[in-house]
Amino acid sequence: MTDTSVDFFVGLESQVWGALARGDAVADQVLLSDDFIGVYPTGFADRSDHVGQLDEGSTVADYEIEVETATVRMLTKEHALLSYEARFRRHAGDGVERVYVSSIWSQRGRQWVNVFSQDTPASE
Repeated sequence: MTDTSVDFFVGLESQVWGALARGDAVADQVLLSDDFIGVYPTGFADRSDHVGQLDEGSTVADYEIEVETATVRMLTKEHALLSYEARFRRHAGDGVERVYVSSIWSQRGRQWVNVFSQDTPASE
């Protein structure tokens, strides 16, 4: 049986954030589906765009996912919508940014991959 807990999906999402923090393009690519689409304040991004942002190294200095307010909605047995708030800094010395994130994870075979993500900047 598949784990459908918030902690499970936050763990998957944390792997994506961790790849961004380490500048690990290989880990980022493995976590995203071939048909991944991201919706960001800067526009749309496919998997190659998301992974390509790591060409120059890490894009995130540190991050925190607000687990207490994170929610999971199972859309089907193989598709989950994770919604949460995150705080992060892009580089040391930069200010903290807050975003609301919704990600859809899809189980393909035995692996869960991220097929969709939308980041909405929090108004201060």
